[in-house]
Parts: sequence; C-alpha cells; structure tokens
Amino acid sequence: MYKDNTFLAVIPARGGSKGIPKKNLFNIKGKPLISYTIDEALRSRYVDKIVVSTDCQEIADVAQQNGAEVPFLRPGHLAADDSKTIDVLLHAVNQLAKNNERFDYIVLLQPTQPLRKYWHIDHAIEQAIEKKQSDLVSVSVVKDHPLLIRSVDEKGTLQRLLPQNSTVRRQEFIPYYKVNGAIYINKIDASFHENVSLNDNSYPFFMDKKYDLDIDDMDDIKTLLTLV
Repeated sequence: MYKDNTFLAVIPARGGSKGIPKKNLFNIKGKPLISYTIDEALRSRYVDKIVVSTDCQEIADVAQQNGAEVPFLRPGHLAADDSKTIDVLLHAVNQLAKNNERFDYIVLLQPTQPLRKYWHIDHAIEQAIEKKQSDLVSVSVVKDHPLLIRSVDEKGTLQRLLPQNSTVRRQEFIPYYKVNGAIYINKIDASFHENVSLNDNSYPFFMDKKYDLDIDDMDDIKTLLTLV
C-alpha cells in the first residue's frame, strides 16, 4: 500500500513458448527465470499481493514455492499465442473480486524482463501516485536512433523513418524511448477495460537501458547469464 492505495502485481507466465521451451522455468544460475521477477516483487514496499497468472501447473507450483500466489489457473483461451495481456489482467482482477479482493492499481511485471529491480517497482508506484497518473509504462532510451533507421520501398529506395534531415551531430539528436516491457501500472477503474492498449499507456517511467533485457531467444539467455 502507498498513501492509502493498494497494488496488485500480476506476473503473466503461460506454459507455451516458441522461442525457448518452458522459458519461464529456464534455469538461470540455479533459479527459474520467473523467480527473478517474483523475488523483486516480494521486496517491494508497496505491492500488496503478487499473483502469477498461468495455465501451467508446473509453473504454478514453482511460483508458489518462490513466494507468489496462484489462486487460479488461467483458462486455455487466455494462454494462446494471440491472447491479449489486457484480457489476462482483467481475468485476474475479476477472479480476485469474486473473493472480495479488490485493489486500486494493477502492476504488470513480465517475467521476461528479469533485470528490473524492486526499487524500480516502488519508484514507479510513487510516481503514479504523486503525479496522479492513472497509467504509466517503463521506457528506456533506444540504442539505434530513429533518424538513422531506414525502410526500403517497392522501388528499392531507402526511406527515412522521420521526415527530418539526419545530417546533424549526435549531440543534437532528440532522445527517443522504447517501451521496454518491465513495468506497467494502471488504475483499476472504469478506464481499465478490454480495449486498453498497455503499450500505449500515457506516462513514461524512465529506466536506465542497462536494466532492459527482454528474454526472447537463447542469445538473450546467454547475455543474462553474464549479468546475474
């Protein structure tokens, strides 16, 4: 709880994974990948409840062993490749509400971002409340500036992403940020519904890019092994 506001952390972890089989349970120096996110959520000063939403009993067991709660298993239609995260979160909120468990804010913590720390979670919560932000999303500065990114049209000609001249000094580049997927916070009210696009949350929570690592393939696993 922070300033009379309660916070539900949801960690989505479905059993299926194309790039890395059983990715959420992949052993990283003696710990399953998902436990890195659970551990930091447990260290948060403000998170009131940590729920892992999964369709997999093995993940559920590991999550509970590591200190998270798994009060329900996610139905199959919410664990498909094309399932929307917002639907997973709404399902969690509605399931808990059946037991009269209600929260003011939901904090989405994806287990594929294992470098995010507990103080990031707490600072994001403080920001949302202090600045009266109904939603926010964590972002990091992009490595490759959009001014230097090109597409190729049907004639084979390079096309600029931004409509401005790129012949400027790097020191003059306007900073651009990417949604890094580590933290999403949304107020649970009438504005939190199935049409919400979480990646389009309005306010940025800035994170140093050294904490941005999205685990998608084995190269990412190799990188992670050098950092933890």
